Amino acid sequence: MNISEYKGIFVFAEQRDRKVEKVAFELVGKGKKLAEDLNTTVTAVLLGKDMMDEAKKLCKAGADKVIYVDDEVLDLYMTEPYVYALNHIILDKKPEIVLYGASAVGRDVAPRVACRLKAGLTADCTGLTIEPDDQDPQKLNLMMTRPAFGGNLMATIACPDTRPQMATVRPGVMQAIKPSEANPVNIEEYKLEIPAECVNVEILEVTKIIQQRMNVEDAKVLVSGGRGMHGPENYPMLEE
Repeated sequence: MNISEYKGIFVFAEQRDRKVEKVAFELVGKGKKLAEDLNTTVTAVLLGKDMMDEAKKLCKAGADKVIYVDDEVLDLYMTEPYVYALNHIILDKKPEIVLYGASAVGRDVAPRVACRLKAGLTADCTGLTIEPDDQDPQKLNLMMTRPAFGGNLMATIACPDTRPQMATVRPGVMQAIKPSEANPVNIEEYKLEIPAECVNVEILEVTKIIQQRMNVEDAKVLVSGGRGMHGPENYPMLEE
């Protein structure tokens, strides 16, 4: 493997209901900081249907470029079509880093893509930095930090001998960049034909769960109660 051929940072822009998930914008923000150390660019990869407006939002949020695959097959998440598309794009473009959200989708698709590429993958990262290689200071590696042993210690992992370096990152850990209308829009409409054998699942119906309460991941403030609450009958005080 010629590592010098791999350039740039890719962010998998996960979408649901044709809206880009919050974690994708967080990863674009972190990608921009890593790109400064590598003197490179950040590209968001968006798979879906009729999502050009969302692609533009990614550009306004800091992505230097968006690779957008518009295909009915990719409208709803299915493992094989998404793995095929991401694997094809990564083999074609050769990024040195690929970041995914550590969501249900990210945790499903990332290891499968890593396996096909024979690339290293670090899961559930809470920290990402760029550091010189111990053996070759001219080579820069992605240092991926994640909790280990039940959160009792933090492990920092590097994949110096393979590219791309891949990581899933926990939602809410990284900081998104404030969108700016001044940011240029650079969208590549990537043409890709998904083989019929990849579409091995038929989605018959999608049932949405209506949440009565805010998702914990979206909350700015968390309030907890201990033994002083005495019992469930006093829990409404926390909501107030």
